[in-house]
Amino acid sequence: YMVPAILGILVTMTMVLVTSMGIVRERERGNLEQLMVTPIKPMELMIGKILPYIGLGYLQITVALLIGVIVFGVPIRGSLIQLYLLTLFFITASLGLGILISNVAKTQMQAMQMAFFVMLPSILLSGFMFPREAMPKLIYYISNLIPLTYYLVIIRGIVLKGIGFQYLYGQVISLLVFSIVLLIASAKKFKKKIA
Repeated sequence: YMVPAILGILVTMTMVLVTSMGIVRERERGNLEQLMVTPIKPMELMIGKILPYIGLGYLQITVALLIGVIVFGVPIRGSLIQLYLLTLFFITASLGLGILISNVAKTQMQAMQMAFFVMLPSILLSGFMFPREAMPKLIYYISNLIPLTYYLVIIRGIVLKGIGFQYLYGQVISLLVFSIVLLIASAKKFKKKIA
């Protein structure tokens, strides 16, 4: 029960932490100035920032699944293709959150602190440590604002129960909405000027 959930936590940690420092690092080093003289649009820049990390996220998931199966003996009862496809929505939502943080933060230290501020509620409120059904109603509704909440249902459902997309479309739609909203907010927040 915990091994698939740990995979979700790992992806969240690395995707949010790594991307949250992306634009901030470029701004501090002066690389952002070079990007500003190009005719690139903010949304194109955001997508360009996320694409390499999607590959990294899939590499992470593959390694973690292999360790889960080989070391911990976790059976994968559902479709791996479906798991990888639905994981894309979670990776993009996590990356969108990281990019948004990097657009808000002024320094790498501030970006790291904001990323950790996002991580703690993700771990405590998503259903990773405590069942969401046992949470007070207010906390339960707040946990709906965390992408990991939806991904834990997806990964536990596919890996442990072997359920299909027909039971997971609500989670997928939620993650898709997260991805779109976070990427649009990131593109709007990014200003083509030197801060």
